Formats: sequence, structure tokens, C-alpha cells
Amino acid sequence: MGERFRLAQADSGEEPWRAWGPYVAERAWGTVREDYSEHGTAWDYFPHDHARSRAYRWNDDGMAGICDDRQTFCFALALWNGRDPILKERMFGLGGDGGNHGEDAKEYWWYQDSTPTHSWMSWRYHYPQEPFPYDQLVRVNGHRSREESEYELIDTGIFDEDRFWAVTVDYAKASPRDMCVAVTVANRGPETASLHVLPTLWFRNTWSWGLPNRPVPSIEGSPGRLAGQHRTLGHLVLAGEADATPLLCDNETNAQRLWGQPGKSLYPKDGINDYLIGGAPTINPENVGTKGSLHYLLTLAPGESRTIRLRLAQDEDEIDRLDLGGGWAQVMRERRAEADEFFADLVPAAASPDEAAVARQGIAGLMWGKQFYHFDVRQWLTGDPGSAPPPPGRRFGRNNAWWHMNSFDVISMPDPWEYPWYAAWDLAFHCVSIARVDPGFAKSQLILLLREWYMHPNGQIPAYEWSFGDVNPPVHAWAALRVFEIDGGRDFDFLARVMHKLLLNFTWWVNRKDVGGNNVFEGGFLGLDNVGPFDRSAALPVAGALEQSDGTGWMAMYALNLLDMAIRLALHDRTYEDMATKFFEHFAYIAEAAYRQGLWDEEDCFFYDQLRLPDGHKLPLKVRSIVGLLPLAATTRLSAATLNRLPELHARLRWLQASQTEYADVISARRISPEGRQQRLLSMVGQDQLLRILARMLDPEEFLSPYGIRTLSRSHLEKPFTVSLGGSDFTVGYEPAESTSGLFGGNSNWRGPVWMPVNYLLIEALREYADFFGDDMKAEYPTGSQSKVPLAEVADDISRRLIALFLPDETGRRPIYGANPILQTHPDWKDLLVFPEYFHGDNGAGLGAWHQTGWTALVVDLILTLRRR
Repeated sequence: MGERFRLAQADSGEEPWRAWGPYVAERAWGTVREDYSEHGTAWDYFPHDHARSRAYRWNDDGMAGICDDRQTFCFALALWNGRDPILKERMFGLGGDGGNHGEDAKEYWWYQDSTPTHSWMSWRYHYPQEPFPYDQLVRVNGHRSREESEYELIDTGIFDEDRFWAVTVDYAKASPRDMCVAVTVANRGPETASLHVLPTLWFRNTWSWGLPNRPVPSIEGSPGRLAGQHRTLGHLVLAGEADATPLLCDNETNAQRLWGQPGKSLYPKDGINDYLIGGAPTINPENVGTKGSLHYLLTLAPGESRTIRLRLAQDEDEIDRLDLGGGWAQVMRERRAEADEFFADLVPAAASPDEAAVARQGIAGLMWGKQFYHFDVRQWLTGDPGSAPPPPGRRFGRNNAWWHMNSFDVISMPDPWEYPWYAAWDLAFHCVSIARVDPGFAKSQLILLLREWYMHPNGQIPAYEWSFGDVNPPVHAWAALRVFEIDGGRDFDFLARVMHKLLLNFTWWVNRKDVGGNNVFEGGFLGLDNVGPFDRSAALPVAGALEQSDGTGWMAMYALNLLDMAIRLALHDRTYEDMATKFFEHFAYIAEAAYRQGLWDEEDCFFYDQLRLPDGHKLPLKVRSIVGLLPLAATTRLSAATLNRLPELHARLRWLQASQTEYADVISARRISPEGRQQRLLSMVGQDQLLRILARMLDPEEFLSPYGIRTLSRSHLEKPFTVSLGGSDFTVGYEPAESTSGLFGGNSNWRGPVWMPVNYLLIEALREYADFFGDDMKAEYPTGSQSKVPLAEVADDISRRLIALFLPDETGRRPIYGANPILQTHPDWKDLLVFPEYFHGDNGAGLGAWHQTGWTALVVDLILTLRRR
């Protein structure tokens, strides 16, 4: 039974192969969902120090964790090196107020492999043998300024002499609810050492919140075995090798430790921790509870390794005879071989072995990034029946207008630690690469955020949990079209479902984000954080409105995406032709307005944001940034054959061209395609503007870096932009690495680094222009080289630059790992890949959320596209 067969069974509903997966977050503490404070101080209200002792309200966390798709149970790994002050049950890091560049995980783990149904998965962690330097990491980072680099675990010297445990967890499904598990630990240090290994099973605490019909489940322990019983789940068993000692406690808060008050259990959540480390009588001597571990103590010589065999199953017919011998080994071999076969079929033969490895680990990160996400905002705002009511200010604070939201789903997250919550525009990009391996899941994700319990009644798509009402770029339609195409271009039901909801969202944009009614758009920060001289989502420093080139470009692109969607549907159902006409005209109005209202600067050959002041005066903010390049993405082609099949659209296009001549520049370009067919280009930039913008974009002294397109022109290194408003100066200078500004917490930076998603959109746009102009249009590449090449070659080379971020160069060094010698050269580290949030604008070093950010996995699609051309 191969992986594609399992996917077909899952999509048809025949077998629930997606029911169990890596849906347990790496971090649930410090999140908005768990924050019941007066003023929204999430990192302080539920810090890392509370996590081992405090039962979560909405979802759990753990290392290498798996659960069912309702997170009724969780299974994860815990470790203790015999020297740490606490059990290692979850990853440590600094919160937004503790790191000198915002939140940052301070551990090293990797998602090495995963098939879409999670029939095969692999996870890797490097655990120090010396005491974990929690206090040192907090102290040093707390003293560092934004101009200094982050102080990482590897900088402490704790990995010197290879004094660490290499821990690998492999999963293989024998059936949808029967998981074989291999925990392999290897002593990489120079001396014999001991390690406590604790595979842990627990039930998520849903019984302590005063809600009806929530009986307490149970887990009973015996040597090498934990047996669970749950009202809705039924029987669940974790079987291990017989030398394991069961340790049981309850998944209940230790109120005595945290607040000096009596708790609900003598054996609370941190009972196993306190028993192992301090010898406290905090495990249940009756071997009963709601959280249990199988305790293994391994003593290994230098270089020695051992594998612990485990099996977790729900099938009552199989529970009594769970095989840890030949049958277990056969399942592991078969699923690994099937995973190899699946990825060999996915990656083109033209890809190098290193590119194939990047693609496979990129998919693994996306699959491990799928998380169970539970958040009933109404309940969160008003409080649980069995708990004290939240502070009164809660009802007027964060997300108070999103009372309708009730999330209870497995969702693709940007990152399971730094960003363990969904973000709308991140998710849209995730779905493009996910569709390469699991189009069914990708489509379900795009539809999910448009459902009534997510989309606001006014039509806004929720942004992310820190502020659902923030505005993300409108890329949902673009992503739906890409997923539709990757899936074969046949699922018109999916396309129609998406379009019906996006009509509401497009109308929300037009009504809420075009204050002047002049077809240029505001939108706020639009996901680009500190790209401008001031916080674009906050009140302006002076009276007026900020008219945004990126907001207007996004909306022109959105109109064209909906036009493309309507055309595809209209070719099967003529009732959609009216929609095609509507969005064709919307695009024309928006694209023309960008020029008429002054966003285009003819002298500089660039689009800029501008302040429209109450007296009508307009002040351009002449920052050469990605804001001015995004209008390039607003482009599509219409073939004569399509227009002939949609006569009303064709007639409207001719009428607009003839009677409204101001729209000619954006709708009138026509050419004969290489196949001899007439086609028309709809584009926010004409041929002349295109080449002039590209001259800047492809200039190494401006946007073109060795590893893609920078988000800010390097010209601002010597000439920062400064504007004086309301008695204050606001400056934007070129910053190729982490942000030195506190805007948005400083944990991301759009003032110079390379970001994968906008690079991907620009490459897509170049391919669209290349398909229209063919080899007749060539751009100087790079600018100043005197060499002109077709736009398709430019797109290919930018793709290669981005892919090269992850590949070893001629010296064997990967740009993403910068100057770090261990990550670059050590055989235990150098081939373990991460997919950072963004990259240094000059040297390509990985920055931001480092342990796997979903949209950076767009490199997978770049590899597959480039090697199939």
C-alpha cells in the first residue's frame, strides 16, 4: 500500500489516514489563547516556568508530539540528562519581551521527514549533556541591544567536545490508528553518560473548565505499558519494551507551586518532573492518572546508541497483541521505503541530490507544522463556567470584535514554536507547496479560513491571533488558483466555493480600505511589519490618509485573480461571466488610479506610498522598497479564444478601450503568442514601466542580492530616507539582518533582508510577462552588466539564487548557516536543514523564526518548477 493510495483513501473518506498526526505544538505557553491577563501580556501571564506545572486551556505542547485531530490524547517525548533543573518536556526560548530581537527558540531540532498522511515521520533533536543554561540565555540576551546578534544555545559552548545526545524519533503507521515508534538515542560525547527517556501519553484536560459532559478519563500503568480509557476515544494503549517503569500523575495544575493554593490532585502535571529530579512523592503509587510516562534509564558508552521500540494504538482488536518484534520492524521498513518511493516520484530526475534533500525536508517541515488549534473566542472573552471571570478590560481589548470565531481544527502554522498559530497570508503560501504532495489538504485549508466561524460577518479574513483584525495582503484568491492548477485544474466545485466567499472579502476591502473612494488603497502594515518609516497600522503622525502602493498593487492583483477565477468558472457555467466583467473593470479602475492619483513617480521610475493630507496636498514617501515592486504582480493574460467564448467580457473590454481611453495603458497590450494565437496583457505596469522598474529590481546596488530580491534597496545604506512629520523625524535605512527598530517587537525585518513569499510572487510575475512577450522583451541582467536576457531566464536565475540559500557551495557551506562552524562543517549538523523566516540581504544567513517557517518551503515549488522546465 503506497502513500498515494493512502492519500486517495483519506480524500474519499474510506480510511482516516490523517486522523493522527504531528498536531501537537512545540509551544503553547506565551500564546494569546492562554492569556487571561488584564492588558494582554501573554508572555508574562503564562511563561515557560509555568508550562510544566499548569494545565493548558486550549491545546497542549510537547517534543516530537502526535495526537488525534481533536487532540483528545497527546503523545510526546520527555528527556532528562540527570543534571538539568527540570525535565525536558518542551522547547525553551525567549518571549517577545526577553529576546533582543523578539521571541526566539533556544534549542536545536529538525523535522527530517514526513509523508502527507504521516504514515512515515522523522524528528531529530540535539540535547546537551551538561546542565541546560536557562538563566545564562535569559541574562545575556536581556543585556544585548538590537544592534547586537542574538545569543544562541550554541554560543554558550555547551556542545563543545560533542557533549550531547542525538535523539531521533521515527513514526510509522501500521493503520490509521496504530503507530509504531522508534526512539533512538546516541551518545555523541567523549565519556559514558546516562539519559532518562520518557515517552509520555496524556489526555488533554477538557474536564476542569466547568463545561458539561466532560468526565475525567484515566490511564493505568504496568511494566512497559500504559492503558488509557476515554469516553469518546475508547481504549488507547502505549506499549513499550518490558524494562520500562510506568510513572503516573494527573494533567492538573499544580496550584500549590504556582500560587500557594490547594490543587485538584496530589499528583499534578509536574509530578513526574518532581519525582525524578527531587525524589518527591508526586507520582501516584496506584499507577493511575491522566498523564503517564514509560521510564527508561539508558547508560551508553561514547558513540553508542540504542533504539527503544514503542507502539501506540487505538484499535481494540489489536491492543492486546501489539507487536514490538518482527511485525513492528516490517512496518518501519515498509513505510520508510514507501516514503522514499513517494519523494522519488515527486522530485524531477534533473534535480541534484542536494536539491532533492531540500525539497523533502521542506515538505517535512510543512507536514510537522500542521497543528491542532482550538480557540473559542466568545468563551475566551467571557470566561469558563467553572473559572473566575476574566478581567473586565478583556471585553474591550484584543480580538473583542471577533466573538463569532470558534476554531477546532488542524491548521498549517507558520512555525510550531515562534508562531504556533495560523496567519492568513502565510497559510496561503503554505498551500502552494502543500498542494504538491496533498492537494486535498491544501484546498481544505484555503476553504477553512473562509468559513462562517472564521471569516468575520463583515467579510474580513482573520489575520492571526495576536490581532485577528489586522490586515494581511489579499493573497487567498491567488493561492486558490495556484492550488487549483497544481491539482490538475479540474476541481471547479472548490474554485466556486472559494470565489463565493472571496466576493464578500473583496467587497470588505473596497468598502473599508479605500477611504477616499478613489481606487487607491490603504490597508495598514499589510504583513510587511517595519517596511515604512512609521507603523503603518497605527495612527498616522499627522492628520490624513496613507495611500499605499503595495495595498493598491495587492488589490489590482486580487481583482485579476478573481477575474481569472471567474473566467475559468464561466467557461463551464456562463452565469460567472458577469463576475468576470465586474473584476475586469475593477482591475482597470485600480490600475489606472495608481497613476492618476500619483503613486507612480515618473522621474524615479518607481511606485511609492504617499500621505494624502486634509488640504489635498500629497506627500510621497520615497522609500525604494518591496512596496514599489509589488505592483509587478498584478498581471494576467487573456487569450483570443477565451474572449471569443465570453462575448460579454470581450464586448466590455472593447468598449472600455474605445470610450475610456485613460485605461488603454493597462488593458490594450496585444501580441501573437508563440503558438500563433492572439493574446492580451492586463497589467498594472506597461512595457515601458516594466523595464524601468526591472532596471532597479535587477540592480545589485539596489534590490538584487546573490540570494534573491531584497525588500529594500541597498541604496538606502548610504542614503537613508527621512521624513519629518508632526515634529518628529522618521527614518528608513538599509538593514540586511535583524531589525534595529522596535516596530512590531523587532522579531522580523522588511528593511533589507530577502523574504521568500514576495520573491516567489515576483518570479511568478516575470514568468507571466515572459509568456506574453517571449524573447522579444529582454532585460539587462544584472543591471549594469551590458547583458540582456529574456525574462524567463531572469525568473530562472532568481529561482536558482533562492534555492542556493539551502545548498552547499563549492566549499560545502550553506548560506543559511552563516559563519557558524558547527552548523557548516560538523557531520552531525551540516545536513540537517532549517527553513528560516527570512535571510540576510547580503550573505543569505537565515534569520527570524529559524526552526521552520512554512512559507519558506516555497523553495520546494521553486525546485520542482525549475527542474521540470
